[in-house]
Amino acid sequence: MNSSLIQLLVLAGIAVFLILKLRSVLGSREGFEKPALPADTARPQPKLVQPVSDDGTDLDITDHAPAGSPAALALSAMKVAEPGFSVGEFLHGARGAYEMILMAFERGDIDPIRPFLADEVEASFTQAINARERDGQTVEANFLGLREMTLSDAEYDPTTRTAEITLRYTGELTSLVRNKAGEIIEGSATEVKRQRDGWTFARRMGVQDPNWQLVGTSD
Repeated sequence: MNSSLIQLLVLAGIAVFLILKLRSVLGSREGFEKPALPADTARPQPKLVQPVSDDGTDLDITDHAPAGSPAALALSAMKVAEPGFSVGEFLHGARGAYEMILMAFERGDIDPIRPFLADEVEASFTQAINARERDGQTVEANFLGLREMTLSDAEYDPTTRTAEITLRYTGELTSLVRNKAGEIIEGSATEVKRQRDGWTFARRMGVQDPNWQLVGTSD
């Protein structure tokens, strides 16, 4: 065996060794390919299931009304009439509705909130706003936050499929009233006023319009 052949065999052995060493360090090509995503990830994700306890209690209801109470039974009937209804989602929207409606009334501009007011409530708001304007009074108010909101009652009429939910609000705001001369005749720009309201919202379940209307107010 001549020296040239020996050199070729040695070089070939070194090449094989390097290839094996590189494969052990870097892995095969398949190791660097991005794995295919499972087919399930391409499917639409289902909606979150509303929380239910081990004994079948609907926590979406009992978190806000005592189990077996008239209010809880009414809320349950609402869910039968409209399976997509969620008490938690309703309350989330009701928090924002309180500030929106209250501040529109304080400013004397209820046009943006008319779709959320029943006719009687709209008429009552309009009457109070007109009375202020006739007296030359203006209101300056600043909403600071909602301190508390609780579900105090719920009713459902299966004949008309009308649902009513009454909430108790405790809000904090600063409010003052000025007369025609610009003098403060009521309230303060710095003193925090705690305001308590009882509002009743109503809606026909199972209809396309998702908006609840304010149908009643009380202190």
